[in-house]
Amino acid sequence: MWEAGDRAAAVLIAGPTASGKSALASRIAREQGGVVVNTDSMQVYSDLRVLTARPDAAEEAAVPHRLYGHVDGATNYSLGHFARDVAALLDSLGGRLPVFVGGTGLYFRALEQGFSELPPVPEEIRAEIRREAEGRPTEALHADLALRDPGGAARLRPSDRMRVMRALEILAATGRPIASFYGDPVPGPLAGLNLKKIFLAPDRALLRARIDARFRTMIAAGALDEVAALRRRRLDPMLPVMRAHGVPGLIAHLDGSLSLEDAIARGQADTRAYAKRQVTWFRHQMGEGWRWADPEAAPTP
Repeated sequence: MWEAGDRAAAVLIAGPTASGKSALASRIAREQGGVVVNTDSMQVYSDLRVLTARPDAAEEAAVPHRLYGHVDGATNYSLGHFARDVAALLDSLGGRLPVFVGGTGLYFRALEQGFSELPPVPEEIRAEIRREAEGRPTEALHADLALRDPGGAARLRPSDRMRVMRALEILAATGRPIASFYGDPVPGPLAGLNLKKIFLAPDRALLRARIDARFRTMIAAGALDEVAALRRRRLDPMLPVMRAHGVPGLIAHLDGSLSLEDAIARGQADTRAYAKRQVTWFRHQMGEGWRWADPEAAPTP
């Protein structure tokens, strides 16, 4: 537990998907007159309330929630967008406690450590790079990047198509490797403040069971209808919203190339793999001050 009277400027609650973060954040915000602030890169999108497990209307009515569902799926919402939105939000809270909750490690790191501004890529260059990449496996694109930007490729998983493509686009647009833009980060909106930070780490077998059960609950609650509406928009498949866990498999089902059961199994497997990466990332990439806790015994700041 934290020392009594040690007032936090903000509370940060992270953890893998389906670990119980949102319930803890809502309880803390309710008890301390605070505001729950989204720190998940998929829950910013308006298109996918069910499939991204955004708080429902009753949860949002019980305690104030901010930065949820405020971005259209056609937008490539970046780390810089998030940090600037948080800075503006903090100025509007009037002293209420912000409780940041989510599973996106880079968002949490940007809150404290800041972020590097990447240059904009002209649309014609982005379109050309994506035309060239169409139909090619991500590992082949990563190999291309390794030939031209070995340092940038070494920082990326060969299967991370979105980030591999971004590195290729920046290289094509500027002639410079992506790492060359990581020099002087913009300060984080929570830099230097007294923060209470909790990482929820449930039992792995229990977490896997929760993930599988929750995905089926999402399907029953209308996730397939959400994805069908998103599919009708014919957005760029490289947009983040189109790569949300469950979306590719469910679109494949709607296209007739995958059964619903197989699409569900794919979504479950992708989400389980992501949860594993979340735990590994936080263990090795985040700074000091995080308290790891079982969701059933998490400390209250």
